[in-house]
Order: sequence, then structure tokens, then C-alpha cells
Amino acid sequence: MKKIVKCFLIGIICFFIVIDPITLELAEGNNENEELFIQMVTGEFSSKTDDGKEIEAYRWDPGTIFVPKGKDVKLSIYGVNGKSHPFYIEGTNIKDEVRKGEETIVKFRFDEEGIYRIVCTSHETIEQNGPMIGYIVVK
Repeated sequence: MKKIVKCFLIGIICFFIVIDPITLELAEGNNENEELFIQMVTGEFSSKTDDGKEIEAYRWDPGTIFVPKGKDVKLSIYGVNGKSHPFYIEGTNIKDEVRKGEETIVKFRFDEEGIYRIVCTSHETIEQNGPMIGYIVVK
């Protein structure tokens, strides 16, 4: 049994060290003329406080994506949790909405390096079960 557990743990460690999911996403769009395709989902955390109050928070998953400057990007967001997530991407004219059980696709290209936020307007603050803010890092 100990050998099986050790092999499993070694496999998991190798996956995260050798086969980094973000690296795989960047490799998919390795051809200079090829569009970079990235997938994201909406997620939710929920819990109860000691006094029994229900609390929840929504997020983009992954919360941070990396894209090369000057690369055409196709971002697919699938709605898993939450009925609706209207959002915008800072520094662009992109405004759209992700609905539960549906895929929303947006395309963009950043010509300047920086960090751009993807913000759900329904969950911008803790009081609104957020902040539901993701980051697009352009290098």
C-alpha cells in the first residue's frame, strides 16, 4: 500500500512540475499565426459561519492567465456556478455575460504588456459575494 501511495504522490508532483497546465495552454498556441485558446470556468465557494449564516464567494478559475503580447486570444468561459456573471475586461471594449450551463467566448489581443482584470459586475465586492476578479497577465 505504501508503494502505491508513493507512486501516486510522485506522479502528482511530476504532473505539476513537468506538465504545468498554463505551459500547456501557451504551447497550444505556439505557432505565431495560431490563435491562443484558453478555457476558464466560474466557480463558487460556500460555507457557514459559527452562527449558521450562509456565506459564499464566486471566482474565475483559473484566477490568473498568461498571454503573450501581440497574440490573438480566444477565451472560453463556461458557467458552472451562479446563474449569471456579467463581466468586462479592463483596457478593452469587451463586455459580456456567462450563464450557468453555457459557454461564452470572447476574442482579444493585447499589444501592451500589463495586468488586465476580468471583473464580474455582479460580484465586485465582498458584500456582493466576491470579489470575482481574474487577472490576464500580458508579457
